[in-house]
Amino acid sequence: MQIQDLPYPDPGVPDARSGPRFLWWLFRNQLGGQLKALAWGLVHFVSVASLPFCVGLAIQAVVDRSGGRLALAGGLLAVACAGNALGDTFLHRAAVTNWIGAAARVQQLLARKAALLGSALTRRVAAGEVVAVSTGDVEKIGWFVEAVSRFTAAAVTIVLVCVGLVLYQPALGVIVAVGLPVLALAVLPLLPRATRRADFQREKAGRATELASDTVAGLRVLRGIGGEELFLDRYRRASQEVRHAAVRSARMWALIAAIQVLLPGLLLIAVVWYGVHLARDGRIAVGELVTAYSSIMLLTYPLRHFEEIAMAYSFSRPSARRAAGVLSLERAVDDRGTNGSRAADLPSGDLYDPATGLLAPAGSFTAVVCGDPDAAGRLAERLGGHPSEAGTSVLLGGVPLDELPLDTARTAVLVQDKDPVLLSGTLRELLDVPNSGAVGTAEALAAAQCADVLAALAQGSLDAADPMDALITERGRSLSGGQRQRLALARSLVTDPEVLVLDEPTSAVDSHTEARIAEGLRELRAGRTTVVFTSSPLLLDRAERVVLVHEGEVTAVGVHRELLHKEPLYRAVVTRETDEETALRDAARADAALRDAARAGGDAGPGPRPDIGLESRPETGLKSRPDTGRDTELDSRLGAEARQDAEARRGRASRPGDDAPQAGAARLDALEEIEESA
Repeated sequence: MQIQDLPYPDPGVPDARSGPRFLWWLFRNQLGGQLKALAWGLVHFVSVASLPFCVGLAIQAVVDRSGGRLALAGGLLAVACAGNALGDTFLHRAAVTNWIGAAARVQQLLARKAALLGSALTRRVAAGEVVAVSTGDVEKIGWFVEAVSRFTAAAVTIVLVCVGLVLYQPALGVIVAVGLPVLALAVLPLLPRATRRADFQREKAGRATELASDTVAGLRVLRGIGGEELFLDRYRRASQEVRHAAVRSARMWALIAAIQVLLPGLLLIAVVWYGVHLARDGRIAVGELVTAYSSIMLLTYPLRHFEEIAMAYSFSRPSARRAAGVLSLERAVDDRGTNGSRAADLPSGDLYDPATGLLAPAGSFTAVVCGDPDAAGRLAERLGGHPSEAGTSVLLGGVPLDELPLDTARTAVLVQDKDPVLLSGTLRELLDVPNSGAVGTAEALAAAQCADVLAALAQGSLDAADPMDALITERGRSLSGGQRQRLALARSLVTDPEVLVLDEPTSAVDSHTEARIAEGLRELRAGRTTVVFTSSPLLLDRAERVVLVHEGEVTAVGVHRELLHKEPLYRAVVTRETDEETALRDAARADAALRDAARAGGDAGPGPRPDIGLESRPETGLKSRPDTGRDTELDSRLGAEARQDAEARRGRASRPGDDAPQAGAARLDALEEIEESA
């Protein structure tokens, strides 16, 4: 695999049981590249290690005044230099290829997992942690995978040099053969502590990255409430903790590096001292002493790879563990275990959720009202098939979506979250999504009321004459919340799926724009199944079918105006009515009924007052009964506690300077006007 061949057609199925297993899986999947790097590494290191033998042979030839051996030494030296240059060049090329290949494979696996899990990923793992894994951790993992082949080549070279020295000059070769393994293994006792400090540093760095990501994501809100300094102080503290952890880790690695320099120096002193005595006694030649000395000098280069592989493993192991933790996450499957087992035929028909009883007829515009936003989000995710939580599968035309392949289910049902993400790039690239071709870009933008968004993009991009070529920053941060929401809606409309599920698509736009969006959405999606989770009266009034979901079950079905009059729970959710306002409204209605009854009794003249029939009211659960006077009538309608509360409120309203009852009465009048206009 070459760099130009990336990305991989299939990154494979990782072994995510642990960090070391994941690293071993990556190494096995790059075996060809590792063997190539090992071969070029041997060429490079063996060429470097042969230089002392060539130099020693040349010096000995000069001492012996042998021109033939001097020419041979020169030729061998030239070959060694050429092998060094060639091996170093292609080793670097192979190592970088392995590094980038491993990092790209991990990034592809993470991207595939993010696409598979969808919004469930950030519910299980913090967004900052995902960012840290896909950036810094990927580089550390690639570093270790790449360093393995170079370390192997360096270790093989050291063994060859030791064997060569023993054969070439046994007296000095034995010292070198014993000393070099000691040098290589001397730092092993320090590695566990260095690894722990590296893990601690990585943990602190991940926390700081997570905090920074969350702060940037909520910067607009922080500015609105004046919380920038608070979060800035938190990030400063987190950053200082990372710095202290990095310094402690660096101290340990500096100690290891110092040992790697000190011990070879001591070995060199011992070899030179012993070699000089042997040379004075005539037991070794001068060229042999130079060869042994030079060999030890040059072996410090491959010895550094022992330190590098230890450092790479210490830093990559926690990174691999975190990457494996993300890659081991799986979507929930149904109890039958038939996840994705059905043929990939695109179904059509009514959308039905057996768990809640929600039915969205084919080709209709259905609005769903749910008092709990979190429950609405989970229900919207379940309607798209393959939810993150196990449960009963949603049916589309009688076909369980969980039994379809994930890509087929998402082609049939498109779910837009309440917080859709806009990727950086041009507007043209943003809207370049898989689509049916039936809805054009201009139509979708018009239906989503994006005219002012296009004008703002054109004004902010001086280099783009066409607004479609204007650049959108990361996550659309340069746009307002309503502008981002409308562009995301236009993207969903361009896709034109068989079933479109929208979760609060207009929560950040003003009422006038929302009314136009509701009309455009209904016209553009005519004949297609559309499900909108909302509590906006403007959207609800244009829906062909409104469903009220309470505590996980459908409790009412109808149209907006009908439900507004008949369902108190629906009215409370849609009008944002509080308990206090409900009590005020009930008390006012009771007083009005009593006044009407009193007037009716007065007009009838003396005699018994007629019974006042009162229908059963769902919000109070009380039945009608005969009128036995004003106090009895109030008790029968509201109960003793409601009567006391109403009397107390009337008493407070009569006090001068008390504005709370007046404000409550004003809100009550507003609610009455809403009901009358509906």
